[in-house]
Amino acid sequence: MREIKFRAWDENSQEMIYEVGITPEGIPYSIPENAEGCDQFNYFLTCHKMQYTGLRDKYGREIYEGDVVRNHRRYSNELLEVFWQEEVADYSSDGVYWTKEVPGFRFKRINKGMMTVFVANVDLEVIGNIYEDPELQEASHASK
Repeated sequence: MREIKFRAWDENSQEMIYEVGITPEGIPYSIPENAEGCDQFNYFLTCHKMQYTGLRDKYGREIYEGDVVRNHRRYSNELLEVFWQEEVADYSSDGVYWTKEVPGFRFKRINKGMMTVFVANVDLEVIGNIYEDPELQEASHASK
């Protein structure tokens, strides 16, 4: 079974906060190291939540939503963005519309805009994320 954990990008402080909890209302929080009581929390109201995928890259680093990974398979060296999708809907090459209502983590090819589901994590390397390293997406779009 996959470990469920989150991180959050705090818009106010412009930093990534790891090991955050989520309130029933969906608000990320953390317990400060200097907390003296069990009721002291830091809430992150202006943030982006990202869930751990349960995967690790070829170096053992955890892969989260919002990460940008390099796919080393067959020397492709392509950049992929990790995201969660509730359902998949697309057109096939013959023009037939299809849907698969299978929620899950997906990998979007940044420089092609296409999505892929099946990527072996042993071929992946986390090189950044869309919040701390936005230039990864910009550089990929510029190289098209």
